[in-house]
Amino acid sequence: MNANASDNVPDALGAGTGTSMLRVVSYNVRAFKDDTDALRRVVRALNPDVLCLQEVPRHPLSGHRIADFAASCGLYWAGGHRGRMSTTLFTALRVDVLSSGHRLLPVRRPDEPRGYAFAQLQLPGHRPLTAVSVHLSLRSAERPAHAALLRRAAELGDDVPLVVAGDINETHDGKAWAELSRELEDANGDVLTFPSSKPVKRIDAIFASPTLKPVRPSLELDEADLVAATDHRPLYLDLDLTPLKV
Repeated sequence: MNANASDNVPDALGAGTGTSMLRVVSYNVRAFKDDTDALRRVVRALNPDVLCLQEVPRHPLSGHRIADFAASCGLYWAGGHRGRMSTTLFTALRVDVLSSGHRLLPVRRPDEPRGYAFAQLQLPGHRPLTAVSVHLSLRSAERPAHAALLRRAAELGDDVPLVVAGDINETHDGKAWAELSRELEDANGDVLTFPSSKPVKRIDAIFASPTLKPVRPSLELDEADLVAATDHRPLYLDLDLTPLKV
């Protein structure tokens, strides 16, 4: 199910229309169980080009809710079969989506399905890159194996710069974190994300290929909305895609 916005498009689509900056946001939205109006306001204030989401509703018939939420934020959802997992991503209208999909990761039954969403993206006048949204397992033994599978995933490609964003479910000293850091850089630094009411630890991350230089934007986000929207705080950064110009 696709959704693009017409009446709900923000004044400025994405971080820098007409520039080489790409804003990437990672956000665990707790299945829209909290204040969705506050969540929408936070997303619109973040103004992402790529919004990597974790814990969107998993029910097979929940696609319309996800599409409607994307449209209300001025974003596009490519949809696709998710296999009951709760990970996906949205894009701004200034970003071309060349291909996209969702892949499951192996888990024990009856555990919640885990997986990742990916999209090969392109800013006009730039070479493509691949963005991935992931939500790793609560089981510590599964997380590094999932991270290794993600690094080797054929559809992500070896010759295209990569951004991996999501809920890692462990802190920076964990084995999955180390696995993802083998070829990617931890682009956010020590930004605490959980819980949203008073963050004390960072279990969310954005990793990026070294060619993509991160810049931390200065944004004014409403504190009450951050607390009301969900139990995680969003991570966000701008990536300089100047090296990908053609």
